[in-house]
Amino acid sequence: MGADGTAITVMVVDDHPIWRDAVARDLADDGFQVVATADGVGAAARRAAVVRPAVVVMDMRLADGDGAQATAQVLAVSPSSRVLVLSASDERDDVLEAVKAGASGYLVKSASKQELAEAVRATAQGRAVFTPGLAGLVLGEYRRIARDETGPAQPSLTERETEILRHVAKGLTAKQIAARLSLSHRTVENHVQATFRKLQVGNRVELARYAIEHGLDE
Repeated sequence: MGADGTAITVMVVDDHPIWRDAVARDLADDGFQVVATADGVGAAARRAAVVRPAVVVMDMRLADGDGAQATAQVLAVSPSSRVLVLSASDERDDVLEAVKAGASGYLVKSASKQELAEAVRATAQGRAVFTPGLAGLVLGEYRRIARDETGPAQPSLTERETEILRHVAKGLTAKQIAARLSLSHRTVENHVQATFRKLQVGNRVELARYAIEHGLDE
């Protein structure tokens, strides 16, 4: 449910009918209102313009393009929508392009039904959804900026943000970090999101590519 008690509206974009229908069915079972489905970039944009879903669950491999193109076109016609990418592990570079295009985050396709529902709810609430590996690369970029005296002014991370990112970089989930530091799950997510804003605004894909090339997301 959304903040006003109404069902969160969702559009599912995937070029595989069986997978698309299964995701739509799972979300409907969990109380979401699936207002549209689409198999490609063009269909996603046309339907988003009409139904303006709160969340778009976006596959990366589509009938007439990729998830990055679809993300950009959907957000162009429905700016209030938020995009959650469903990714296979070998599609990392494409996912980063989707993030650059405006996706709020991504979830791996091996996620459970419960994890998908939680990710869609978080996306609808404006929270970033990223796997620990992608979130952890932020710490690597922070360290790189700190070492680079000729680069831009070093962003200021709080001690708590730095502490949380150290845990994230080790692969811990937000829930695990919250338990370890005696914080709420939401507080941990908010700290990670704040750090993303400080280090990635307008340049998210460049940051991610650097970290991946240097093994900082491992």
